[in-house]
Amino acid sequence: MKRYAKPETVEEALKLLGDGTWRILAGGTDFYPAQGARPLRDSVLDINGLASLRGISRDGGDIVIGARTTWTDIVRADLPPAFDALKAAAREVGSVQIQNTGTVAGNLCNASPAADGVPALMVLDADVVLRSKRSERRLPLQNFILGNRKTDRQANELVTALRIPAGATGGRSSFYKLGARRYLVISIAMAAVRLVADAAGRIGEAAIAVGACSAVARRLPELEKALVGRMADASLTDAVEPAHVAGLAPIDDVRGSAAYRRDAAREIVARALLMAAGPLPERQAA
Repeated sequence: MKRYAKPETVEEALKLLGDGTWRILAGGTDFYPAQGARPLRDSVLDINGLASLRGISRDGGDIVIGARTTWTDIVRADLPPAFDALKAAAREVGSVQIQNTGTVAGNLCNASPAADGVPALMVLDADVVLRSKRSERRLPLQNFILGNRKTDRQANELVTALRIPAGATGGRSSFYKLGARRYLVISIAMAAVRLVADAAGRIGEAAIAVGACSAVARRLPELEKALVGRMADASLTDAVEPAHVAGLAPIDDVRGSAAYRRDAAREIVARALLMAAGPLPERQAA
């Protein structure tokens, strides 16, 4: 017999998950379109009553984003410039109505290759916090999403938060999305960049992730290494070489060919780098 439950505490939700197989309902912005007009054939665990899982807090220097935090919550939050890419991605998640309802963890658990939030969270070195009735574990985001619609979440686990380590909250970030039109569109390719530069504008740390060009969004570690020591200026566009995006595995579909996506990825990474570099005071004064 299929059931519907709406627990009021995380502990109650975890007990239910440990006692049966459930389909979790969060914001519902992916749940209902995927269901369509078909009758429900799974037990549904509605977590929308778990108020403790919504909101953004600090734990020491880390920033903790509750699983039920919406994209509108992200846009409105007082966060450092390192989160500008995440805020920009949040504004691209469907319409305003979707942003008001859709949750950060739901976007990750849906595990679409074109999920807007994933690259921006990857450049923040986000960990996914999962709890079961008996234990808690943390996984780097790139290890949590395993493929198209596949994650490492076990049937008895609930994603309770995303944790951004203190070391990844510095610098500036940017997000660039390419689609067939400006708004309300699935990505052809997208990139998120976070740069940490010194007072002279020399890059000491770089984090770059590309989405919609592989089954799972990917960091570009070789390009990140190549940028360290360079000046954060217009010359950054010359640093992005074909070899840096050669490891991507784009597909051919109605939105674009694999070859187009790979070329587009190189271009949008270059543009995102310039956006993240921003106007430095030294250059403005000159």
